[in-house]
Amino acid sequence: MKMKIRRLRKPLSLFLTLILLLALVPSFASAADRGAWAPYVSYAAGDTVTYGGQTYKDIQAHTSLPGWEPPNVPALWQLVPGGGDTQAPTAPTGLQATAVTSSSVTLTWSASTDNVAVTGYTIYQSGTQVGSVGGSTRTFTHSGLNAATAYSYTVKALDAAGNVSAASGAVSVTTSVPVTDTQAPSAPTGLTVTATTSSSVTLAWTASTDNVGVTGYEVYKGSSVALTVTGTTATVTGLAAATSYTFLVKAKDAAGNVSAASASVTATTATTGGGGTLPKHILTGYWQNFVNGAANLKLSAVPAEYDIIVLAFAEMDSAKPGGVTFHVDSSLSGALGGYTDQDLVNDIKAKRAQGVKVILSVGGEKGNINLGSASPNVANFVDSMYGLITTYNLDGIDIDLENGMNVANLTTAVRQLQQKVGSGFILTMAPQTIDMQSSSTSYMQLYQNLKDITTVINVQYYNSGCMLGRDGKCYSQGSVDFLTALSDLTLQWVSPSQLGIGVPATSSAAGGGYVSPSVVNNALSCLATGANCGTYKPVAKYPDFRGAMTWSINWDGSNGFALAKTVKPYLKTMP
Repeated sequence: MKMKIRRLRKPLSLFLTLILLLALVPSFASAADRGAWAPYVSYAAGDTVTYGGQTYKDIQAHTSLPGWEPPNVPALWQLVPGGGDTQAPTAPTGLQATAVTSSSVTLTWSASTDNVAVTGYTIYQSGTQVGSVGGSTRTFTHSGLNAATAYSYTVKALDAAGNVSAASGAVSVTTSVPVTDTQAPSAPTGLTVTATTSSSVTLAWTASTDNVGVTGYEVYKGSSVALTVTGTTATVTGLAAATSYTFLVKAKDAAGNVSAASASVTATTATTGGGGTLPKHILTGYWQNFVNGAANLKLSAVPAEYDIIVLAFAEMDSAKPGGVTFHVDSSLSGALGGYTDQDLVNDIKAKRAQGVKVILSVGGEKGNINLGSASPNVANFVDSMYGLITTYNLDGIDIDLENGMNVANLTTAVRQLQQKVGSGFILTMAPQTIDMQSSSTSYMQLYQNLKDITTVINVQYYNSGCMLGRDGKCYSQGSVDFLTALSDLTLQWVSPSQLGIGVPATSSAAGGGYVSPSVVNNALSCLATGANCGTYKPVAKYPDFRGAMTWSINWDGSNGFALAKTVKPYLKTMP
């Protein structure tokens, strides 16, 4: 069979032809050191080149091409043993001592440069090598030295070819004199309890002083060390709920000396459920962030009788579905002579330092939040409300939605918010009387979903028509029977420790339902002990009944805070 010879359809380009010819034509130049290898260069047999820090000898004359690098074509190039880089690295610079003790010196320096990689550094003390480190490490600690002694150091760099640099500039260092410390630090002072939950207590104290410096603090629970910290705050966890614990703190210095104990403090963990540390029976009041004829009050003017202060109200963020906003109202700010957001923040911090809880309410008579959709509304609510809680140093939120709610989405939002805030999260609700007339209302569904983190439900026993009590009779607002009969009805579904009576502070505070503070006390007495009742007698005694709420602190202020000064003292006497 004859083999057909295929003709080239196109001639080779002139450039490619020349390249191929050059590659095939040997060079007759004399053998020489040609420096660094490069493509398109004619090399004679015996020529030497450098490539990748190594030296190669040409064993066949040729013209180099890309891809014919010496390591790739052993038919053209032969590695010269022992040949390679002859250029030493630059000398290290910036040598300095960064730490000195009585027995050690720590040195650092700047990296050397080289045409190949620097593989390490050797460290010399007065000309004698005392150590070495890898190429990426530029620090070294020389230990085992004599105290109060001068030492001189230099450093040299080493590259991959074994070349050694010149020495760095020398640095002289004198080790320190050892300190024998026998003086213990002063005892910590000002130990206080700053927060408690059902399982933890947070403590703070003033720093101790010492001649060599305090290195840490031992926090004692009883007679045992619960934990050791370096700062002046600590949180002791893993505690039992509703239990009293005694704590003290000792300081420790660098020499191991331990101070005398601080004065001890006693803290009682909260009961389980939401709310952090609060009295068993509490008084809640709303602080008005607007002007409406009631007394205009800075938060600092709220009397100490109020255990929970509710800021009323957060506003719906129209630009972000589900989001809420809050700032000091401009009219209120003007009425108070320029009360700012920062003034409010400062007042909140002061109140919280006194043990008062401050929370933010959503809703109100006309307010609402947009949680009709789960996404992105729930996330927007959680993020914006957590931002406000963080900015204003708040303890939680109040739900006062009087125009309907999406129970599922609100439940999810509150749960996520509580998880971000933590176990000290306060959750209160302020349903209207109609919202608590059966176990199937939206508020009752919300309470059942959030029962484990609910602090208190304060029912608004005002602005209401005739409502059914537990005995099925209809009671009119403004009487002790209205308060007790409707509370007794709700206590079928709500724990007594989570229910409170909500009343207007003055007759001007609501359209109807005002009762004097003494009547509020009678209702509380009736529900807790069975005494001082009207015609209605509760089916049981509820000694854990949580307390009372008023709309508002500002209206109470218009009447000399008569409600707070009457109801709070009675709450303290309840069982």
